[in-house]
Amino acid sequence: MENTIIQSIKEKASKIKKTIVLPESHDERVLKAAEILSKEKIASIITLGEENKIRENANKLAIDLTGVRIIDPTKSEKLSDFSNVYFNLRKNKGLTIEQAKETIKKDLFFGAMMVREGLADGSVAGSTASTADVLRAGIQCVGMPQGISIVSSFFLMVFPEKTYTFADCAVVPNPNAEQLADIAISAAENHAKLTGEKSYIAMLSFSTKGSAQHELVDKVLEALKIAKSKRPDLMIDGELQFDAAIIDSIGRRKAPNSDVAGRANVLIFPDLNSGNIGYKIAQRLGKCEAIGPIIQGLSKPYFDLSRGCSAEDIVNTASIAALMS
Repeated sequence: MENTIIQSIKEKASKIKKTIVLPESHDERVLKAAEILSKEKIASIITLGEENKIRENANKLAIDLTGVRIIDPTKSEKLSDFSNVYFNLRKNKGLTIEQAKETIKKDLFFGAMMVREGLADGSVAGSTASTADVLRAGIQCVGMPQGISIVSSFFLMVFPEKTYTFADCAVVPNPNAEQLADIAISAAENHAKLTGEKSYIAMLSFSTKGSAQHELVDKVLEALKIAKSKRPDLMIDGELQFDAAIIDSIGRRKAPNSDVAGRANVLIFPDLNSGNIGYKIAQRLGKCEAIGPIIQGLSKPYFDLSRGCSAEDIVNTASIAALMS
């Protein structure tokens, strides 16, 4: 049975009728996802590639692409415009206009430029491309909003009784204090958008409120200070151990003056070691559904997929992209 949060995200997405581009049309999972998204009217879908080849593949796989727009980047009337925009963004790095044109012909970059220029509200890729390639196109074309220093990721961790946001569990190996603060701010905004709940953000550590002294704890405290100065409106606290963050009785005992301890729903891990291990323990031993990683910190939704993803994962991520746009 589909979990209620994903169902709710799909229903909300279908009401706002956004356009999502799925660049990797050579992957049958992408074509299947395009069919589902279009049929269920979750979003308007564009896929990229040679139209005859895509339709031939879809027919072989008995996939109905009715309502899905297909754009061939190499023949698009936008190729010249997109190449010029990209050239102007990257000419200081020594890029030539010819190199810009060749780059924009690639599906990831063409999709990212569609998002940048407002021809699509979001993009979902990475079923065949590496995370590094997806992020390169996203950072270079879509760009980052003012005030955010890092592109990171989060997972929606769906338990039967509650949904949490974990960040960052997939992208930034060892964020500095400012980057950690920005990860917390981005994750808090996205949790609220996707769940409709108020975000209570815990900056996690192996220490709670001075129970241990260490430079690793100092980084978390510095990040907390930066996040509070940038966003005094957020409910954020630290440093908190995991149990003090989520269990009310422990939170009250270990951090009695905290408004977040015991009720946190956004959990910010101090580095990628702890974040990646933490989400996998929750997923594999806690039998939690992990939705993501979902990229955050770009100006518009440009999301990465795991290469082991299913068509259903692509549908879910595209639904999230539509809602977050």
